[in-house]
Amino acid sequence: MKTVMIGDIGPVPAVGLGMMRFAGCDDPPAFLRAALASGLNFFDHADIYGGGESERIFGKAMAGMGVPRESYVLQSKCGICTGYYDLSKEHILNSADKSLYRLNTEYLDILLLHRPDALMEPEEVAEAFDELYEKGKVRRFGVSNMNPLQIQLLRKYVRQPLIVNQMQLSLVESRLIDSGLHVNTASENAVMRAGSVLEYCRMEDIVIQVWSPLQYGAIHGFYLGNPDYPALNAEIDRLAGQYGVSNTAVALAWVLRHPATPQVIAGTVSVKRIPALLEAANIELTRPEWYELYRTAGKNLP
Repeated sequence: MKTVMIGDIGPVPAVGLGMMRFAGCDDPPAFLRAALASGLNFFDHADIYGGGESERIFGKAMAGMGVPRESYVLQSKCGICTGYYDLSKEHILNSADKSLYRLNTEYLDILLLHRPDALMEPEEVAEAFDELYEKGKVRRFGVSNMNPLQIQLLRKYVRQPLIVNQMQLSLVESRLIDSGLHVNTASENAVMRAGSVLEYCRMEDIVIQVWSPLQYGAIHGFYLGNPDYPALNAEIDRLAGQYGVSNTAVALAWVLRHPATPQVIAGTVSVKRIPALLEAANIELTRPEWYELYRTAGKNLP
């Protein structure tokens, strides 16, 4: 299976499992057993997923199965509250402690700051990180949905490396890529809405973790099989037939083909979907195939 190097953790699966919908999983132990047996041992949580239930159910299931803690990578996020964002020292510490309790673990491999907080004081973030790190509660840190200057501001104060930036990217939501292709043009796609974050993270050895790789909009729906994207789905289906894989695998393989070596965070909690994730991590699209998918998604080249 294709892997990704994240900091000093070493190689991890190029497809991680997002636990946002885990509270609605029909059979949590069965899903987790199937995932681990397939080599998918990277789990991405957040304190807000299912109002905390996703973490609680996961922790209970893993404990019940007796899975050794060192056999999987556990990541969670904090900072989103109802109606506001909070990256204060107090909130980060409290959120981390609650996540550890729900997950039934003594440590997180990675803690991410979930969203930028306009009132963030980076000195407080640094203090929170130091305390969590020194007490062994969190081993590594990262961010989510942040641009290069926001990351740089944090790095001025935070002593630990920031090894992850979780961003949205898909065939339909490809702003991270669009602006780089339309440099020095008058196209709307030339607008750098994320401040060249893809290039910045590549230069700074920060892994881009991709959320919602199969969706359009943030949470609007899926483009696979969607009649609003006929040309894209026709090309995806053609390639799926050519490679002998599912359409999901082709769509995810498009993201994984980027030389930034991103890690896809797939939000499925269905055992039936696991084979498609494995397929995606085992095929590599050619350059012409990658660009053809990009263009059939409605994107133009300058």
